[in-house]
Amino acid sequence: MEKVAPLASPRKRIDPPKRPKAETCPTCFKAPAYCVCSMIPTLKSSHEILILQHPQEPDHALGSARLSALAIDSIQLRVGLSWPNLAKALGHPSMKKWGVLYLGTGAQGRKLSPGIHMVNKKGEPLPPTLPMPKVEGWVILDGSWSQAKTLWWRNAWLLKLQRAILIPKTKSMYGKLRKEPKQECLSTLEAVADTLELSGAMTPGDAEQLRGLFGKLLDRARSQPRPAK
Repeated sequence: MEKVAPLASPRKRIDPPKRPKAETCPTCFKAPAYCVCSMIPTLKSSHEILILQHPQEPDHALGSARLSALAIDSIQLRVGLSWPNLAKALGHPSMKKWGVLYLGTGAQGRKLSPGIHMVNKKGEPLPPTLPMPKVEGWVILDGSWSQAKTLWWRNAWLLKLQRAILIPKTKSMYGKLRKEPKQECLSTLEAVADTLELSGAMTPGDAEQLRGLFGKLLDRARSQPRPAK
């Protein structure tokens, strides 16, 4: 296990787990057999990302939110159930236009191409004739499907953000390691990579490096028995 370099931004915040397990890496909080800290790249993004992680997010071994935050300087990871507003969650005011990856099902039954689709409060894609909102910061919820819904409803300020639906190009890299509730569901890291790449905030090469880091974690998982949760 190797510690990564100190965080570059004084505003950046990566919360520790609420109940870290014993004998885990002090940086990624994974068991030694799953630690890939020595392989974490240093990546840049022109957009900010705020990951809100449910404190009971169950799969610490294969969880990817923390790896995303360690690799990209403009990501903050907050662990908890609720924050009064966006500024409190970020730890500072922000004049940027923020969006949130929407959990609704308004796009079901519609043939949407891979990409980021802005939607209205009903989860319906905005008409192509309307000018698309220019989003410079994204909120992504991390946890099981039910935990993500809890975060959504316990943080009313999320309802004020521009909602968007991410339609991935491919299925999640998890494969058989984790059963996703919906075909379009991705790991948090994959959602971060796709969102930043599709919005033009990260180069395709850097996005691929981020996915490659996740692939190394999954390779380690496939080479050994899963630890008890």
